Amino acid sequence: MYVQRLLILGLLCCLPTISMAQQTSPEATILALEKKWTDAYKLRNITLMTSMLADDFIITVEDGNIYGKMGYMAHTADTSTQVDAAEESDLKVRMHGIVAVVTGAYHETGTSKGKRYEYRDRLTDVWMKIDGQWRLIAAQYSVPLAQ
Repeated sequence: MYVQRLLILGLLCCLPTISMAQQTSPEATILALEKKWTDAYKLRNITLMTSMLADDFIITVEDGNIYGKMGYMAHTADTSTQVDAAEESDLKVRMHGIVAVVTGAYHETGTSKGKRYEYRDRLTDVWMKIDGQWRLIAAQYSVPLAQ
């Protein structure tokens, strides 16, 4: 009887540790969302991308054009552009309560209107927790100036 109580007590003491180990940090969640976002972009998965965006999302892309949510979805759906590679690296996440700011590098290759292109950008993505879900609210992709 004593051994059973000791075993039960030991298990109860371990439950909070097991539960905490299963929780994902906000930074890890944001990094997973960044990968999901980039993969959806490469695959032109407009439905998934739209679901990840805040209604008032805004983005500035490499050529300086600025799009809202629907404009960017139309831009991304354009079949005259085929993305071959879309990769993020050197990502850093800075948490500010319900806001996460991600900075890093972005590399994209593909074909646009029959011409090959390659971007090597710096990026800033801003995520906000809205109604319990992380949504991308703003993004900027810029090509560094040649030295």
